[in-house]
Amino acid sequence: MKQEDIVINGHAFECRINAEDAKTFMPCPGKVTQFHAPGGLGVRVDSHLYSGYTVPPFYDSMIAKIITHAPTRKQALKRMEVALDEMIIDGIKTNIALQQEIVRDALFAEGGVNIHYLEKKLGL
Repeated sequence: MKQEDIVINGHAFECRINAEDAKTFMPCPGKVTQFHAPGGLGVRVDSHLYSGYTVPPFYDSMIAKIITHAPTRKQALKRMEVALDEMIIDGIKTNIALQQEIVRDALFAEGGVNIHYLEKKLGL
C-alpha cells in the first residue's frame, strides 16, 4: 500500500476511561458493582470490565476505551457525548464525568485546542 492509496473516511474520537479520581488523578481500584457499555452505530468499546469485577491496584488505571466514528467531526463528537452518557460504571470512581465535561466544552467542540487545553481547563 502506498500513501496515495490511503483515503480519509470521516472523523473519530477516543475517550480513555480510567479508574481514578478525576480531580486528583489518583487511581481508584475496587469492585465494579454495575457495568453497562454503550453501543450503536459508530460506537466501539474495548474493555475487560463486568459487574462484580474487582479493579486491582497493581496496574495502569485504564479500564475502557470508547471510540466513536461518523462522517463529520460534529457527528462523531455527538456520538461520543451520547456514548459517555450511556456508560455505567458503579462501585468505583472513574473519569467519565470529566470526559463528559470535555466533549460538551464549546472550545473543544470548535477544535484547534492544544496540549495545554486540559491544564487550563482544570486550572493546573
